[in-house]
Amino acid sequence: MGRIYALPLVDTAVTVAVDLAEIVTAATHICRIHTIELSQRTEVKDAEEEQLVLAFKSGQTTSGLGGNTAVTPIPRLLGDAAHGMTVETFNTTKASAGTIVTHGLWQWNVRVPFEKIFTPETLIIIPPSTRATLELVFAPADSVTMFGTILLEVIG
Repeated sequence: MGRIYALPLVDTAVTVAVDLAEIVTAATHICRIHTIELSQRTEVKDAEEEQLVLAFKSGQTTSGLGGNTAVTPIPRLLGDAAHGMTVETFNTTKASAGTIVTHGLWQWNVRVPFEKIFTPETLIIIPPSTRATLELVFAPADSVTMFGTILLEVIG
């Protein structure tokens, strides 16, 4: 088993389609995605309920822009080694170009938290030197303040 990290997605108002997270693995590591947890705190009435589409993709060769670039995944074992990845969150220009593969596509009813727990057979595996994104496919109808965590494992 590798080292486990929690990638924080901090409170951010989202008004456009974004890459909620962009992960680029190191040349000597692979990364396995264990869980994706998302929530929001602004859509609290029946009339504000939305169905948002999420996708997990890999293979992009151009990084996204406009988000948080100073993101540090937190080791689950305190004092563990640095993660060795390049991570960005909430990029308003999505990562693009390359041979892009969609590994998962889900619908999220924002009235309840989104929680995707991958079994060993369904883990998303990101190879060395590969860019992958958790993407909000379409823009929300109005501003939605989102937050969450991606639990990932680094091997190598």
